[in-house]
Amino acid sequence: MAAKKTSNANPKTKLIASLTSPFARKVRIVAAEKRIEYELVVDIPWNDDTQVPKHNPLGKVPVWVPEDGKSIFDSRVIVEYLDGISPVSHLLPKDARARIAVKRWEALADGLCDAAALVFLERKRPAKQQDKAWIDRQMKKVIAALEEMSEELGQRDWCHGEGYSLADIGVGCALGYLDLRYKDEIDWRRSHPNLAELYDRLMERPAFKETVPPAA
Repeated sequence: MAAKKTSNANPKTKLIASLTSPFARKVRIVAAEKRIEYELVVDIPWNDDTQVPKHNPLGKVPVWVPEDGKSIFDSRVIVEYLDGISPVSHLLPKDARARIAVKRWEALADGLCDAAALVFLERKRPAKQQDKAWIDRQMKKVIAALEEMSEELGQRDWCHGEGYSLADIGVGCALGYLDLRYKDEIDWRRSHPNLAELYDRLMERPAFKETVPPAA
């Protein structure tokens, strides 16, 4: 079955997502923090019966489908849209320079997830067909992104400024994805204890607790 729908939500607004996608998790967390109701439709783009291309020609999740049916895709576009339609808990600064700083954090976190996901998919191919050099290149991006995050965070409680923002959500989703796919391979907690402290702090929030991806 391509899709699974949740209950007790606004049926006019939908989020099409995979429960293991860090990008979809980011959108779900933002929606929760912004108190925006929606119907969650679980759809795996790799399945033969997927309905995702009907809503996103790129065939990727997440996809946000508002009441007017005009789908919005790419998680960075979706979360910016969500932050603008609800006055609750602004996650992106209004100031242009601060906003770019938060979006830079988001891009770094998303880039880590992109590289990690590509390695995960490459390793699903038959061993003889896998490109080790290409895998190594992607893993170097993951390690470099972790190092950059750790250095930029330093001893602060939050990624940007004095409070919780989209920057922290993006980083938290990236770290959670590493736990899902590379728990026994990448010990980011030992290498970067400040990131571990940030993640533990984030996991105290209901939006993070309720969106932990299921074990694959």
